[in-house]
Order: sequence, then structure tokens, then C-alpha cells
Amino acid sequence: MRIVEMRGSCGRAREPERGCAVASFSMHKFLANNRDELVARCKAKVAQRPKRAATEDQLRNGIPLFLEQLRQTLEAEEGGHRGESLRISGASGGGTHALSVMGVSAAAHGKQLLELGFSVDQVVHDYGDLCQAITELAVERDAPFSVDEFRTLNRCLDNAIADAVTEFSLQRDASMARQQATEVNERLGFLAHELRNSVGTATLAFKAIEMGNLPVAGATGSVLKRSLATTTGLIERTLEEVRTKAQDAARGAPFSLASFIADAEQAGALDAGARGCTLAVPLVDPMLSIAGDRERLLDALTNILQNAFKFTRTSTEVTLMAYAVGEKVFIEVQDHCGGLPPGTAERMFSPFSQRSSDRTGLGLGLTIARDAVVADRGTLSVEDVPGSGCVFTICLPRVVAG
Repeated sequence: MRIVEMRGSCGRAREPERGCAVASFSMHKFLANNRDELVARCKAKVAQRPKRAATEDQLRNGIPLFLEQLRQTLEAEEGGHRGESLRISGASGGGTHALSVMGVSAAAHGKQLLELGFSVDQVVHDYGDLCQAITELAVERDAPFSVDEFRTLNRCLDNAIADAVTEFSLQRDASMARQQATEVNERLGFLAHELRNSVGTATLAFKAIEMGNLPVAGATGSVLKRSLATTTGLIERTLEEVRTKAQDAARGAPFSLASFIADAEQAGALDAGARGCTLAVPLVDPMLSIAGDRERLLDALTNILQNAFKFTRTSTEVTLMAYAVGEKVFIEVQDHCGGLPPGTAERMFSPFSQRSSDRTGLGLGLTIARDAVVADRGTLSVEDVPGSGCVFTICLPRVVAG
């Protein structure tokens, strides 16, 4: 669960009942006194996720370090040491090139999770679990915290998630680039080795014919002929492989739908927090795959999510879900904008079409999204739910991952 889904439970301090006096209790003292319990609860939450296991390695450089840095940040804030607070955990919204102390350890946590074989959603879930654990334990222990303390908690979580995810993505991209380079080098090495052998044999046969004045139609000539045929075959197979890969690239290679939705969720979470809404994302079948230009399709889905958060009512929920029906995969984004005015649905995908008086955009987002989906043999449509909102649906062919 993302941090943006916790507003009201993690993002808001509890208000005391009228006429009741509530003793102040510092969050940094609460974290120090309950550190082991909070770490244990985080492990339990991780263990409850499908196909996940809580390990010492997974949390060693993540949650315990983050808890201590959060405690230090809160203590510095309470003491009026704003500069020290920012040095430890960074300013709200990031915006600096140098990582904070918390950012360094969060980046290490993100890198470690990649090495352990986890996905980017696991990085975010780890910190979201901690937020929930703090909130739940605080309620159980009746420990009221101030609004400023919750703001600091959310700032630290936001910065840690951003730094962890950034490092995770950088390391993943670098790993994929190294793997691809290795595969290319292996293929080139094989081709060069086979070509050298066949050309070498052909050269020896030619020299034998030349020096011995042998007939080309004889046995040595047959060796030369076979060597040249082998060389030609290697070149033709290589060219065919290049053509096939070019065609596959044009169609787009298969990729995991669950991973794709997780990346879209990460981007959508930022908009959700900025708009004061929540983003709900049901689990996606890990066996489902689609094909196409992944980055282009991700940009299209991000445009649709941004549109949903722009028009959905404050404090409502936007849902992102993906599922398969037969040979088709459907990705749906449902908002709570209240429904569409008559005739709006027909022109929503037209260039420079805007749904309301909000003119902060150019009205091109949905047009770009539709074009991207169509380019990968898909469709993008919208359904009006009167009085509630609307549902944008991407439909793409279901494929089998190789």
C-alpha cells in the first residue's frame, strides 16, 4: 500500500475529544521505545504478501536504519535544529543533488532489494508498511502525536521512497544494459569464430589448388565449395536474425503486466498525494503479459492517471486495475469526477479538448495516450458512470512471455 493511501491513518494527527486533556508524547521517544516491535511488525506485513518472505538481509539496511534516522530528525525538529533535520532527512520534495543521510541508506536499501530479486513495488511497500506499523501501534498504545510530527514522518517517507526507487531503477537499468552487452558480445564472438573457421578452411583449400595445380572440380575444390557455402549460410542467418529482431522491436517484446502496473502506480502515487486523493491498485496476475513499446505505453497510462487525478473530487479514490478476459488484457482507470457532461465522451480524445474550465494543460494528454495505445494494436475508450465518474479502458492483445 502506498503512502498516499494512508491519509487519515498515517497522514493526520488524531484530534482530542472536546473537553479532554491529552498529554503530549514525542514521536521520537515513541520510536526509540518501540523500535523492536515496529521492526517485527514490518516483517510480519512483508510475510503476508503473496510470494514474499521477510528476511534479515532485506531489512538490515532499510527499516531499522530508517527508524533511527526518523527518530533523529524528529528530535532535531523538536529542539529547533532545522538545519540538522534537513541534513539527516532532506527537504520536502527533494530538489537537491546531494543525498541526505537518510537518502544514502535508502538508496542502499533499494540496491539491496534489487540484488535480492525483488521488484520496485517491494521498495515502496517496505516504507508503507512502517508507516502503518507506527500508526497502528500508536493507536494501541494511545500515543497522540502532533500534526507537525506527522508532517515530518510523511516528508521522511516521501524522500526515502524517492531515493530508494531512484537507486533501484538506476541499478536495474545498468544490470539490464550489462546483460544485453554480454549477450551481444557472445553472439558476435560465436559468429566471428565460425566465420574464421570456414574462411580459414576455404583459404587452405584455395592455396592447395593453387600450389598443386589441382582441378577445381576435384575433392579439394569440393572442400572450398563447402567452406564458401558455410560462410554464406552464416552471413544469411545473421542477417535474418537482424531482420527478425528489427521486426520484433517494431511489434514490441512481451513484458510483465504486473511490473508495468507497479511502475504506473509509483508514478500515480505522486499525483495522488499532490491532489489529496488515494490510489487503489488491486493485485495483478503475475502470469499476464502484454507486448509493445513499454515506455510509450507507460507514458500513455501515466497521462490517463494524471487526467483522473486532475478531475476526481478531493479526498476520493482513483482505481487502477488490470485483468485478462480471453485473449485480451484490460487496464482500467476509474475516477470520481461526478460523471461527464453530455457529449463530452465523444470529443475527449480530440486534440486541445479540455473537460472543464481548468486550463492548466493543453488538452493533448488523452490524444497522445490514445495514439500510443493504437500504435501497439490496442484501443483506448471511456465509459461515463453518471453521478459517480468515468472509466478509461486500455485494451491490448494478451501475449505469452518468452
